[in-house]
Amino acid sequence: MEILPRTIGTRPRLACEVRAEGIVAARAEDASAVLSAVSRVKLQDGVAVPHLRTGEAGVTVASEDGNSAANGIIGGIGASAAGRTKLVEAVRSALEAVVLKTREVTLIVPDSAVRVLLLDFDELPAKADEALPVVRFRLKKLLPFDADDAAVSYQITGTSKGIVQVIAVAMPREVLADYENVVREAGFEPGAVLPSTLAALAGLSEGEIPLLVVNAGSEGVTTAIVKGNSLLLHRTVDLGADPHGLVRTDDPPVVPVNEQTSDSSIAAIAARLAAAGTRAPVVAAQVPVNAVETVIEASLESPSSEVAQAVSVAAAYFEDTLQTAPAVVLSAGPMGADALMAVLDEVYIGMGTVAVQEMVERQMLGAGTGSAGQPGGVPLGWLAGVRGALAN
Repeated sequence: MEILPRTIGTRPRLACEVRAEGIVAARAEDASAVLSAVSRVKLQDGVAVPHLRTGEAGVTVASEDGNSAANGIIGGIGASAAGRTKLVEAVRSALEAVVLKTREVTLIVPDSAVRVLLLDFDELPAKADEALPVVRFRLKKLLPFDADDAAVSYQITGTSKGIVQVIAVAMPREVLADYENVVREAGFEPGAVLPSTLAALAGLSEGEIPLLVVNAGSEGVTTAIVKGNSLLLHRTVDLGADPHGLVRTDDPPVVPVNEQTSDSSIAAIAARLAAAGTRAPVVAAQVPVNAVETVIEASLESPSSEVAQAVSVAAAYFEDTLQTAPAVVLSAGPMGADALMAVLDEVYIGMGTVAVQEMVERQMLGAGTGSAGQPGGVPLGWLAGVRGALAN
């Protein structure tokens, strides 16, 4: 599945993903994205990464000291001078372990640092320099930060009945600069930037079978539905956990309403889930609510009922939209397929016996990856983003 090819071109053969609990880096020699080297470095407690926090309908929430966070940004990268130094060192260590020649890197940032929106247009100019201002104008009322000053990329995913379907990705420039500067301070150059879930989706081959992808961690869960080269759903829910002391709020998980999803269809899904015993509060606003995507290792830290609820909403939307239930759930996040399956087995969500599989498989790893995917090595779930970023 191609992700943002027109705006970033061919990505570097080196990729690095920054997560709240660790850094993972990988190298691939060509677009087949068979990983030839992988590395992971855990972050020490207190090392923070910046993310965005919004309340209902895109209202910026206040920080713990009572001051509103500028542009909805919570936590500067590293959170302190010492924390930033540790983060730079972790990025350098992870990349130096896999670098061969080039020092240009595809940088993968948390979903929480960006906004991903699915937009419909009656028409859109063919030239990118003419279309981008149109996309940016549409984002003005949808973003919790200044659309004019944001870094914005877009991709046309298809047309249907005269409607142009677009994925738009927006990121505050100060957050983007913060991440890029960390990579530069580590001695490398960011050549492309992707959010975590879209990076993972870029590793999918284009097929007609629709897929449900789940990224789940201690802080948030992201669900996506793809069919061929089309992204039908991209939804993230904050779980409120915070392993590194970042500012959080007690907002309940919500079902976002975007321009491809009507209020009535989401309400119907929520009502059906409520009847089955799961709660799904609905916010009637056209603002997708993104959340932090982080790491779970040996034990499951995410509230299992909320993870199951998020998958349940996505599965119901999958069935309503495509008139079929998902045949398989692909696990692209650090929780891992086994832990995700345990969650879905523990909490009834009406999905039956759907199988859960890792998005990254052993055959996608080359001889130089060592014990990756095995006990003591880099878990397969950690590699979904970097492998997808290298598949171009």
